[in-house]
Amino acid sequence: MPQVSRVAPPLLAAVLLSTLLVGCGKRAAAPEPERAVRTQVVSTGAASTSLEYAAEVRARVESRLSFRVPGKLLTRAVNLGDTVKAGQVLARIDGEDLKLAQAAAAAGVAAARTNRDQMGADYKRFVDLQRQGFISTAELERRDSAFKAAQAQLDQAKAQADVQGNQAGYAQLVADGAGVVTGINAEPGQVLAAGTPVVTVALQGPRDIVFSVPEDQVARVRAAAAQPGALKMRLWGSTETAPLKLREVAAAADPVTRTFLIKADAGKLDVQLGQSATVVLDLPQTQGVVKLPLAAVLEQGGKTSVWVLDGPSMTVKPVPVQIGGAQGNEVVVASGLSPGQEVVVAGVHVLNPGQKVKRYVPPRQTAAAPAPAAAASR
Repeated sequence: MPQVSRVAPPLLAAVLLSTLLVGCGKRAAAPEPERAVRTQVVSTGAASTSLEYAAEVRARVESRLSFRVPGKLLTRAVNLGDTVKAGQVLARIDGEDLKLAQAAAAAGVAAARTNRDQMGADYKRFVDLQRQGFISTAELERRDSAFKAAQAQLDQAKAQADVQGNQAGYAQLVADGAGVVTGINAEPGQVLAAGTPVVTVALQGPRDIVFSVPEDQVARVRAAAAQPGALKMRLWGSTETAPLKLREVAAAADPVTRTFLIKADAGKLDVQLGQSATVVLDLPQTQGVVKLPLAAVLEQGGKTSVWVLDGPSMTVKPVPVQIGGAQGNEVVVASGLSPGQEVVVAGVHVLNPGQKVKRYVPPRQTAAAPAPAAAASR
């Protein structure tokens, strides 16, 4: 019988283990596909850009009306959007305590008057006694001082009564002028402290176009405001523009948005409160700028960049650029590109640095199919 070779168990285990390790090894990553992209050669030209800001129509004067005294709000006579007139009652608070204080002040006036009259009569009698030599001059002077003190107490009580009378009248909240209610800040049943806003009224009169701009564009807006026609407004849903006059620029940026609030005079434009608008700022025409389609620009790592194609290797790489504005469906590149460079303008969101690409070639149009032959005449 032929001899059958046997493999030692430890050696067999080592062979099997090495086979398993080889089978579990990492596979080579598949190469990225060669993508077709549209490109455009960078060239320079002239561009007249403009900046647009979202705006809103507001009243020149908008007051948040409140009671001068504390109390419980009983009634509110107006609602949001109501038109009010000067002197119209807008709300009332419970004024019973104020009426009681007014009555107490009136009683204090009566008591002070009675005391003053008594001191006056005593002073007259002591004048006669002093003439007859029954009292000294010092005693008469004391009586005179007591009469003057009583007169001063009466004057104080009258002033206090006037204050309490005014406060009793403050139980009604009246409109300072004609306008429109633009805000409701309190409801009946609420206990209000003095000065708590109840109703916001936009007074009739001039209207402002209010918008916010970033910190780096405040100087541009100021400079454009000095040039006639550079600052314009377009109402929502309209294509017509109207010139604006810059009226006010905030001295400090908003702590949350870090933008500056700007108000422009709407003049005699027919606008309504709360109407949406767009403020257009025309910038001077710039020579030697680069314009690219909006689809060519992307945001990477907080920076704006474009893909530049390297012709010899047919690979792409990201190049940071600085955008100087927009013009229609194109962006104006202020810096970062040079004339002659080839930039990817379509398919930018599926590329990676160093990826190989090919230029997109549009397919040829299919030749028109021949018309069917006419049926043979019978």
